[in-house]
Parts: sequence; structure tokens; C-alpha cells
Amino acid sequence: MYTLGVDVAKNKLDVCLLSPEHDQRRAKTVPNTPEGFTELQDWLIRQKVPDLSQVHLILEATGVYHEAAALWFVEAGAVVSVVNPAQVKALGQGVAVRTKTDARNRQVLACYGALVNPPPWQPPSPEIRELQALMARLDAVEADLRREQNRLEKTEAVPAPATVLSSLQQHIAFLQQEQTRVQTAIHEHIDRHPRLKQDPDLLCSIPAVGEKTAQRWLAVLHGHDFTSADQVPAFLGLVPIECQSGSSLHRRPRLSKAGAPQIRAALYMAAVVATRHNPHIQALYQRLLARGKAKMAALGAAMRKLVQLAFGVLKHQQPYPAN
Repeated sequence: MYTLGVDVAKNKLDVCLLSPEHDQRRAKTVPNTPEGFTELQDWLIRQKVPDLSQVHLILEATGVYHEAAALWFVEAGAVVSVVNPAQVKALGQGVAVRTKTDARNRQVLACYGALVNPPPWQPPSPEIRELQALMARLDAVEADLRREQNRLEKTEAVPAPATVLSSLQQHIAFLQQEQTRVQTAIHEHIDRHPRLKQDPDLLCSIPAVGEKTAQRWLAVLHGHDFTSADQVPAFLGLVPIECQSGSSLHRRPRLSKAGAPQIRAALYMAAVVATRHNPHIQALYQRLLARGKAKMAALGAAMRKLVQLAFGVLKHQQPYPAN
């Protein structure tokens, strides 16, 4: 299997090809465009690569800039892995790579792929990708709306020109209209797809889970190929990380926070409600507090339990039991 380390930037891809037969490295830079992907495919053929199915691409998760290349090469038949940049960085530090350049990073990515052989990345279905894009847009609109409302509150506290007040009020009205429009689009999108239509009701059957939280979980749980309930909290950064060594180092465990912060923020609020209104999570929360756990540690456990319950109701397609 040929390993292709791909350092992704907004406008280009820096690649390093490792041959399985001998320790030979070849490098190439192409545009981060469909034309560049075709150019890279032609270059691989010139490097005597028999078929794209024999190529394992290793890309870092870089916002949205890696997605087009990952989707293109998956559809072309290659094996693609989207890896955590922190893990690649740790490998580089372990082999004394001190420089940070695109050329060096593509080599580290190729070595990481050859040594670790990370699992293949499975692209989400088109309806899930559209749902994720709609949820991201809703988050952006709501963030802008909160900022403008805060600005209006501060402006009203002191004398301000009428033009400034009018501008803020008009922009807030526009953002509120956009918020309603995007929310309506999300509802219509979910209703159009039978695979998604019944799942929000299943998630909302869990006490403390509301409509917006259910929509976020749909995008996460259907967007990744989770095989167990424990994988979801790990993906979302809800797993406690311990730091103990000998007798001098003994820190309190903290959440890894490796996943999306927006999802964790929504989960936090849902977990706070669940400790009061969900009997299973309330019992877990009280039991941990009785054992001397800090409130934040108990809330972290409640967040993990809530995610596991969501995974369970979707996996079994059964509503949350009332008792």
C-alpha cells in the first residue's frame, strides 16, 4: 500500500509519497481544486502507482479545506484517513522534528500513516452534509445576533447617535429573520428524509433533550460511523484525562475537550437540566456527589451518559423508557 501524506492549505496540497517496497519519498505540490486533484492523480500514475485503490491518503482535519480533497479521492477509489492534528504533531515531536513547514509536515503525515495505519474515513451521506452545513450556518447567525444584541444594550446605556441605534436595530431584525429562515430550512430538510424524520422524536424522548439539541446530535451521530456508545463521548471530548506520576504529580482529571466546543456547550446545558429532570442521570449525578466528586466532574459524567443514551435510542430505534 502506498502512503500519501497530504498537508492541506487553503490554496494548495503538499504531498509526500512513500513506496511500500523501499524507503523512497517523492514530493509534489498541487492546487487545492478539482483540477489539482486530477493533476495529483496523473502524477501518481507517473510514479508507477498501479491504481488509486493502492493509495492511502493521510490528511489532517483542517476546518473545511480538507473536505473537498477527501471526498474526491474517496469517490475515485482511494483509501482516505482524516486524522487528528495533535496526534501527528506528537509523532513529529517524538522523532525530533523541530521545524514546522509544509514540506516537513507532509513527510510526518506520510510516516504517521505508514506507522499507525489509521482507520479509513467514511464520508457522511449528502443529506447529513447538508444538515451539518445548515447547523453551522444557524450557529453563525445566532452568534452574530448575540453580538449585535450586546452592542445594542451597551449603546442604549449611554447617549448614542440615532443613526447607530437605527443601524443596530435594523441589523438585529435582519438576523432574526435569517435565524427563522435557517431554522425553517432545517425542519424542512429533516422532514424530506425518512432516515432523519423520526430520529428527532426519539432523541427528544430523553428528558432534558430539546429540539435544537436533537438536531445537533443528528448531525454528529449520523455523520460518523460510531460502533459503540463509548466512542461518541471520546469523539466529543468528554472523556476524563488523568495526570498522575509518582508522588509529586497528581492533578484533578479534566475533560479532553477534543471535539467541537459548540456541541459540548449544548450538552452542558442539557446535562444541567438532566440532573434535575432525568431520573437515571439525576441518580448518577447524586451518587457521584455523595462519593466526593466535584460538581463539574459529576456534570461531565452526566454529559457522557446523556450522549450514550442518545446513541442507544438511535441504534435501537426505540424511545427512551419512561421508567
